[in-house]
Amino acid sequence: MEQVSGLKFNTDFYAGYSPERINPGDKEHTVEKILKVTSGSTPEAGEKVNELYKSVITAGTHLASTIKVAEASKVIENSQRDINIAFVNELAKIFNLMDINTHDVLEAAGTKWNFLPFKPGLVGGHCIGVDPYYLAQKAQEHGYHPEIILAGRRLNDGMGDYVASEVVKCMIKKDININGSNTLILGITFKENCPDVRNTKAVDVVNALKSYGTNITIYDPWANEKEVLHEYGMMSSKKIPNTKFDAVVLTVSHNKFMNLDFSLLMKDNAVIYDVKNILPKNLADRTL
Repeated sequence: MEQVSGLKFNTDFYAGYSPERINPGDKEHTVEKILKVTSGSTPEAGEKVNELYKSVITAGTHLASTIKVAEASKVIENSQRDINIAFVNELAKIFNLMDINTHDVLEAAGTKWNFLPFKPGLVGGHCIGVDPYYLAQKAQEHGYHPEIILAGRRLNDGMGDYVASEVVKCMIKKDININGSNTLILGITFKENCPDVRNTKAVDVVNALKSYGTNITIYDPWANEKEVLHEYGMMSSKKIPNTKFDAVVLTVSHNKFMNLDFSLLMKDNAVIYDVKNILPKNLADRTL
């Protein structure tokens, strides 16, 4: 960026930068209500960019010392969340082996004032599932191999396969023939009450279950069917299926799923696996 059409950077033109900071699907924490990190290629440019954002961001701004600092702050925000979710995902795996309800443990631990309230789940989307790789790549370019960051990514990237294997185990325990069985996936977006399907890990659950020979039906009242088909080659529907299934897997906690009559979706001996732990305990066979 030293020269553009004979113009010299930081002499004839300047750059300002503010990393994205938004929570998709969140109607409460909208853009203007989230404090904005700002920066510029010079202190003066930074001040101008900061003043611009101050005029529209009611939550305020934070002027970072450099553009690199601003971008690094964005990357570590998402990396920190990714690592914390990886930790509770690993706890879920451990406690499932010990026949302990993970969410009961987290609820008990959460009574301490400084316990961080993270929950296990599928980690997708265009930020949290991606930004840690950017940071890891930059670290490796500078000769450092990050261990915790990549370990967290590996664990979270493997949760789709883990969920599928747990569903299959539950089906086997109920003597359900896996090959040729019918499974309903509730939710294909990357998060609840949001139409965004970018980098959704619900797709990993679908693919893993297909590999076991089960037939998949996807119901998601939020997802765009054409987008799901284009991005992943999968058929999804906004309409509740008029049939009963051998297994029902709730992957996304859309509010609309809370009012479902599961008796209309389940065969008598069906399995319900609740990834998000939003269903009544007496309904789900297992949660993550």
